[in-house]
Amino acid sequence: MNERIADLYEKASEWALESDSPKSYKDRVMSKFAELIVRECLSEIKGMMVDESELLYKHEETTECVNEALMDAHHNIAIHFGFAEHFGVEE
Repeated sequence: MNERIADLYEKASEWALESDSPKSYKDRVMSKFAELIVRECLSEIKGMMVDESELLYKHEETTECVNEALMDAHHNIAIHFGFAEHFGVEE
């Protein structure tokens, strides 16, 4: 198992111990662990996104390059927010 996954599980376990939720300990851990994994994925996706102004600067050569770069940026943003919405995680 990836060390980061183990860290997230440990955080979820610690959170579940301190939580006053009426759910069972196991359910609290599982729920928080899933949330932390989704948040980690969202963070990674966000880190891969590039600022559109940076794309425009790098691709000044042709309109075609700029359009392609902007389409890629918008696609990445759509993936990020679609992923968050799908798993019901707010940033």
